[in-house]
Amino acid sequence: MEFKEVIGRRRSIRFFDPDRPVEREKIQKMLEAARLASCAVNAQWARAVVGFRDDLTDDQLKRLKTPVAGLNTELAPVHIHWFNDLGVVRRNEGRPLKELVDVGALAPTHGWSHKFVDDFVYPQILKPLTESPGYPIASTFDVGVAVCQALLTGVDEGLGVGLVTLNGAVLKEVFGTPDDWIPLSTILVGYPAESWDAGGQRPRPPFEEMYHEGKYGQPFKRDDKVVEELKAANMIQAPATSNNPARIAEIKKLAEKYGLPM
Repeated sequence: MEFKEVIGRRRSIRFFDPDRPVEREKIQKMLEAARLASCAVNAQWARAVVGFRDDLTDDQLKRLKTPVAGLNTELAPVHIHWFNDLGVVRRNEGRPLKELVDVGALAPTHGWSHKFVDDFVYPQILKPLTESPGYPIASTFDVGVAVCQALLTGVDEGLGVGLVTLNGAVLKEVFGTPDDWIPLSTILVGYPAESWDAGGQRPRPPFEEMYHEGKYGQPFKRDDKVVEELKAANMIQAPATSNNPARIAEIKKLAEKYGLPM
């Protein structure tokens, strides 16, 4: 699938086929994509625990379910739980930056050397960063980039994916993660039981409300020609509409199949 179409086809799938297993190699591909994501100071805060639903005890699955995402979690055969490893910078003490120096990604033309990392970057920037109240927020942004790449790779592999937030304290207990791993979001993974387009592309605010140019209040002008180009590439697709008869019929059919309220 072309990249723009992968973005356009992504939906938050909520009806998974609970009886169709997901190939391990497809999960690995999602994790490989996350591993290659850009990350500030090459710290790589992103960590994940892959949970195969059928390997969980009934009690563990029950504890993981939340009022908002309980059914999704029960139906999805695979759960990828993402964490922010806040201890990684202190443990590495600038070593990942030195690796970038060694391979020429950080060049001496820009002032980079092992000595620069040891004498300035780690003690005066990275170590103080880990002691800042904003550290968890700043590093979580980079974990989000990795999660996004995993999510889109799942779509490219023909899987259904959905991003949910489960109970962080329960995640840490069930999977025994270190104290300095902060629980974030979970990607639910499986083959969709609903149609891949799930009723159409989700509503979003108007483009020019979201993006500004030069200063706040000055919209970045949307070019209709670009919009048409992205429609042709299947990145911008038919939007979801209210009370769509076909979508309502699909949900009713799924409700009957899985014994769900309607």
